[in-house]
Amino acid sequence: MKRIITTIALFTVLLTSAQTQFEQGMGKAFGLWKEGKNTEASAMFERIAAAEKNSYLPNYYVALINTTAAFSEKDKTKIDLLLTKAQDALDTEFIKDQNNAELYAMQALIYTAWVVADPMTNGMKYSAKVMEAYAKGKAIDPNNPRIVFGEADYQIGGAKWSGVDTKPLCAQVDKAVELFATFKPATPFSPKWGLERALETQKNCKK
Repeated sequence: MKRIITTIALFTVLLTSAQTQFEQGMGKAFGLWKEGKNTEASAMFERIAAAEKNSYLPNYYVALINTTAAFSEKDKTKIDLLLTKAQDALDTEFIKDQNNAELYAMQALIYTAWVVADPMTNGMKYSAKVMEAYAKGKAIDPNNPRIVFGEADYQIGGAKWSGVDTKPLCAQVDKAVELFATFKPATPFSPKWGLERALETQKNCKK
């Protein structure tokens, strides 16, 4: 009996240690990202992803870091490298789980980055894929604020070319802002980004 208790205690310590290691690693990676050290943060998340296969979050953040970096990059070769890395990380998680709305929001963002990088070449190729990714995400979680906002924001961005009425889209932005206010991330590291951009778009809608 004593041996069983000792074994359980040891297992609990190891489990706690593993969780702490994951949490410490994630915290450190977020710290690097906050400091603007994108490459180091991405590499750290990759290492965590290799060790922690049961969480989609490390690879999700590899995808998010590289995609957001691509939006501000001008060099097309670097954009290609960033978005390829983002897609590879996301594909790894899609193989495990195709029922996660956050992954589809991330996929739509990657496609959007391709469009922004070269609208003339990539607009026709990726626009339908952006909307398809949001539609899949919405089918899983219609109240995910990143899905609701992202879908509306992408269409608002294209309205000047398509002539689409933006009033219903701005109403969706308002809805997204409300959803951000009540959204509860599943874990401390779960995605919670997007409100700042949504508020900015909401402000522009009212002009």
